[in-house]
Amino acid sequence: MNNLQFQAIALPLLTAAVAFVAALLLGKLCIPALRALKAGQSIREIGPSWHNSKAGTPTMGGIIFIAAAAFSMILFGWSGVLSGHWEHLFVLVFSLVFGAIGFLDDFVKVKKKRNLGLTALQKLVLQLAAAGCYLALLRWSGHLTNHLYIPFWNVTFEINWIIYMVFAIFVIVGCVNAVNLTDGIDGLATGVTMPVMAFFAVTASIWSVFPESGLHTLALFPAALFGGLAGFLVYNFHPAKVFMGDTGSLFLGAAVCGTAFAMDMPLVLIPVGLIYIMETVSVMMQVTYFKLTHGKRIFKMTPIHHHFEMSGWSEVKIFTVFTVVTLLLCAAAFVGVAGRY
Repeated sequence: MNNLQFQAIALPLLTAAVAFVAALLLGKLCIPALRALKAGQSIREIGPSWHNSKAGTPTMGGIIFIAAAAFSMILFGWSGVLSGHWEHLFVLVFSLVFGAIGFLDDFVKVKKKRNLGLTALQKLVLQLAAAGCYLALLRWSGHLTNHLYIPFWNVTFEINWIIYMVFAIFVIVGCVNAVNLTDGIDGLATGVTMPVMAFFAVTASIWSVFPESGLHTLALFPAALFGGLAGFLVYNFHPAKVFMGDTGSLFLGAAVCGTAFAMDMPLVLIPVGLIYIMETVSVMMQVTYFKLTHGKRIFKMTPIHHHFEMSGWSEVKIFTVFTVVTLLLCAAAFVGVAGRY
């Protein structure tokens, strides 16, 4: 195996493995610490009544996979930084900014013992600012173009930069909050995001053998996050011993869309993120229909995973079905982008 093959295949695997072990160890340390700090989850009054038993479960557990992924990626990606490849750090820092917004939101919830943290306006302003800065950084560094890539057809369309930036900011903020909505039952956001990270890691690894791709070390970030999420799932699977909180879900949302834009193919978010989209669209449909019909509903409860819960599906069944669907969609998306390089 030559050096290029090692970097493309072995390094992402090592990064994922170390992040997995680190998350397992951090979980053992962090969960008791969160309990001691009384960082328990408050349950929304309008949510399913049977979720009330989860009140007090430690939240802000996203710090487990965030720290594990960051440690492993920096460990194995430092040589790339020294050789001038910063793309993996760009996505990590961007995700950390959103994780910090989520941490602030969680902190307010825990401190005030309520389910609502920052106001919607506060979160929106912070997210818009973070998205704009990240896109400007990608454009400055040459990782973002205004040539919109269409998966499956392997064609691109040049778009005016102003229009593209507005579109990109909308996609980022929408994606981040869609992942946040998906984090509604034990392990769901974790399980759904793992195939997405695997897709990005495998795709970036394969493309990195082509110098013109400009990806090189980018595969390390989704690989590290995949490993971190796998370790976190041990504690987050039903019945969850810890929740990721907005700290974790906003970080994940930024990681998903941040990686897609760093790879310059945001439209791939449609197939790989279809579950996230369904969760968001179900809420929009419910609210719109409720207002138009003065109280009638399309779904029993939204986001849509709660509809399935109230239809008799167990949390484990919802987790399994949603994760498998995402896995199949990611496999299809891989075929759809395989011809780009």
